[in-house]
Amino acid sequence: MRGIAIKIELFTFCDFAQENGGKLTIVGTFDTIIARNFPCEHPQLFVVIRVRFDLWEFSNHDFRIEMRDLDSEMNMDPINGKIEVRGGGNATAVSHLVFSISKMHFRNPGLVNFVLFIDDKEIGSIPLYVRKG
Repeated sequence: MRGIAIKIELFTFCDFAQENGGKLTIVGTFDTIIARNFPCEHPQLFVVIRVRFDLWEFSNHDFRIEMRDLDSEMNMDPINGKIEVRGGGNATAVSHLVFSISKMHFRNPGLVNFVLFIDDKEIGSIPLYVRKG
């Protein structure tokens, strides 16, 4: 049996994203939110992930995205779902995960890590910095 070779090719926050026919459109990537006052609410952001699977990984996979902050004050539920990976005649295939998150609340400035799990294995993470400005 082969080990997991899943590779994250893209993991970002942005102002807008969509997938259409296997192509991603991504507008306004960022890693920092600046707010004048706290607590604050960010109206909307998109999370975009492009994951590459090798031939022996073509099947259905469970995924989960957890949000973790340093003070354990994030109270967002994880994002859960399934990825169906099918090959198109190539030795690898990609799957896209595109999510919109509305009205994210932040009590204080800080750091929130978004962590991707596939089949209960941590695959990668990205930071979202929240600053006062």
